This record gives sequence, structure tokens and C-alpha cells, in this order.
Amino acid sequence: MRRNVKLMPVQILAVGFALIIFCGGIILSLPISCRNGADLSFIDGLFTSTSATCVTGLAVVDTYSQFNFFGQLVILILIQIGGLGFMGFATVFAFAARSKITIFQRTLLQESLGSSHIGGVVKTIRRMLVGTLVIEAMGAFLISLRFVPRVGLAEGIWYGIFHSISAFCNAGFDLMGKFEPGSSITLFADDPLIEITIMALIAVGGLGFIVWSDMADHKFSFHRLSLHSKIMLTFTAALILGGALIFYIVEGNYSFRNMNTGERIMNSFFASVSPRTAGFNSVQYADMSTAGRFLTMMLMFIGAGPGSTGGGIKVTTFVTLMLSIYSNAKNYNDLSIFKRRLPADAQRKALSTIASYIFLVICCTFLLLMLNPELTSESCFFESLSAMGTVGLTMGITSGLGTVSELCLMFLMYCGRLGSIAVAMAIVRKKVIPKISYPEEKITLG
Repeated sequence: MRRNVKLMPVQILAVGFALIIFCGGIILSLPISCRNGADLSFIDGLFTSTSATCVTGLAVVDTYSQFNFFGQLVILILIQIGGLGFMGFATVFAFAARSKITIFQRTLLQESLGSSHIGGVVKTIRRMLVGTLVIEAMGAFLISLRFVPRVGLAEGIWYGIFHSISAFCNAGFDLMGKFEPGSSITLFADDPLIEITIMALIAVGGLGFIVWSDMADHKFSFHRLSLHSKIMLTFTAALILGGALIFYIVEGNYSFRNMNTGERIMNSFFASVSPRTAGFNSVQYADMSTAGRFLTMMLMFIGAGPGSTGGGIKVTTFVTLMLSIYSNAKNYNDLSIFKRRLPADAQRKALSTIASYIFLVICCTFLLLMLNPELTSESCFFESLSAMGTVGLTMGITSGLGTVSELCLMFLMYCGRLGSIAVAMAIVRKKVIPKISYPEEKITLG
């Protein structure tokens, strides 16, 4: 007699994302999705589907040159599903059918959002869906103002919609191949409307839906916000401002050398915002200084907020790590910020997340170097961080990678979107409780 297999919420999310990626890969590899009826290899279609669903932006083929309107639409739907989370997307249909959201479904939504409690999760989802629609519509209108005069009304509106959703979901996919394949938005490096709009979409999407809901509940009063929201708003601003200042200083004689002061300031902010974790670039990374690329990798590593459309270890995890270092240096037992103490297990969770993240990036970097000996360590490490952080920035090596290398990056993108710890929990079905508690003994650390 077979036992009923019951999946945990995190396993349902993991399986759901995998199924969406697989189906997307099949559709994108068919002639119906490609220009002139030319097909695409399944592995390249699967890579594109993984990158879109995991809102990464790494591409082995140019999106505009390879895919027709239907293929681009499929990619956009995958990006939107990946940005909202497939449970959030499924809730749209539940709301439309006026179906009641069960406790189990609320648990899935809580897991998908990364919320710490189940209460109010449906209200957060409602706000998320309405807010997403409004913000993406505003972004599409502003971006289309630039493209309509270039490519006509219908195509210009489509460009506005595509790039608005891609930016808000921190995906980094673009259709600039019509003008110059692989150029991202470098052709608009002197255009404030395009750059500021895309930066705003990236930043808002990267804050996270939990912060949105909290700000709406407390009418944007900072001192009444939750500790999570205060940390996200404060340190997001600090990372953007600090990153922009450093980029302005180090890139003056490199990628910004042909720009005036206003353009340098604008592109400094863009270079600071995009790596966390959007994948658009206004300058070519081959032209960037080594220091600039290293700063980009640091920002990719940190990423955006929990429950957002971005990746990375997350801003709150990075802040917890910094607080741990400070507390250990001062010999404090507690981690405190904004007159609040973090939970006792916060440090353990943060260190586990960071350790698993670094381990996977190092392993993938090693495999890329082993399989592609002609590549540099910097380019492979950059690519691995970009995949794990679901960023999508590249030093130009993605399209030349082989099948095994692509599979390696796909696994990183999948882990980066779901969270490496969540993937491990999905694989290990049952919580292992030791039957024996061994005696404690100290070891020397540091």
C-alpha cells in the first residue's frame, strides 16, 4: 500500500519553479518562438527559461535577434512569474475566481514572500499585485516615450512594457539587439529619462514586498516601521550612495572618461543600483577598471531585500554579518540596531546563508575554469556571482560556454532565486533530530 507523499511548502515552491522552467525551456526551443522559424537547442532554451524565471538576465543568445514576438512574450511572462513568485502569480487567478485562500495556501504564500509570519500575507499579496501593476505601467509609459519615436507606436509601447517589467523584476533582459546586440542600455548612457526610470524600477523592486506593505500600513512614517523595513531602507540608501561615490572616483579615467560631469554622476548611480540585482549595464564591463568590476562583484554578492524580485545574500543578511563582527569585537552577546535586539538564531542563519552561497560560487567558478581553461579567473568568478546573485551582468563569456558550464550556471540561478538553504531543505524532506546529544568540547577559532 503506497503512502501519500506530502510535500512541505518549500518543496512545492522548488518543484513549481522547476516545472515552470522546464516548460518554458521547451516552448522557447521550438520554431514558433524563434525568428524565421529557426529552432533553438533545448539546452539554450532551458538556459534562457531558467534565466528569465529566476529573474537573472544571463543570455546565451540575444533576446531580440533570436526570438520573435511570441518568444519575447513567453520570456516576459516567465520574468513576471519569477518576479512575483509563482504562488503570487497563481493567487491572481484565485482572486479572479473569488476562491477562498486556504491556510495551506497562505503558508505557501508566506514561504514565497519570505515573510516571518502568516498573518496579513493575503493583504500583502493584494498590495503586491496592485502595486506591481501600477509601477510597471508607469515605467512602461515613461520608457515608451523614448522608443515610440525610434521604432513606431506599437513596437515602442511593447519596448516600454518589456523593459519596465524586466527592470522592476530585476531581470535585466532587453531588446536592444535591434540596435546593437549585447549593448544593454549603453546606447542610452546619456539619457536621464531611460536611466532614472530603470534605476527607480530596480530600486523599488529590490526593496521587497514586505517593506511596501509595512510602509503602506504606517503611512511612510519611518519611526513606526518594523525593524526589517528600517534596515532595508537605511542600508539600501547607504549602499546606493556609497557605491555611486566610489564608482565616480574610480571610473573617471576608465568607463566614464568620455562623459561630462552630469553623465558621470548619473552613470555612477546606475552602476551602483544595477548590480543589486538587475543586470542592465550603461557601460561595458570590459572598459571598467579592475576596482570597478570588484566593487560590482561586492554589490552582486550583497544583493537586494528578502521577499523582493532581487537576489544576493540579501541586505538584511549582510547587516546581520556586520553586526556580528561589531558585537564580537566589542565582546557583546547581543546583536542590536535601531534600539532593537535581533533574535538569537539570526547570526547562525546569516552565517549559514553566506557560507552556502560562497561555497556554491567557488565550486561553480572552479568548474568553469576547469571546463574553459582559456577564460580568466576574474571572468569566471564574475559570471558565477552574477548567476548566484540572479544579477545577469557578464564580462562577455556567457554565449561561448559549453553545455556542462551552462548547466552549472542554471543550478546557481535556481539556487539564487529560491535560496540555497531552501533548495537544501527541499531536497531533505524530513527534519533530522539527533537521537544522542554529545558532550560539549571547545575548539580554537580565529
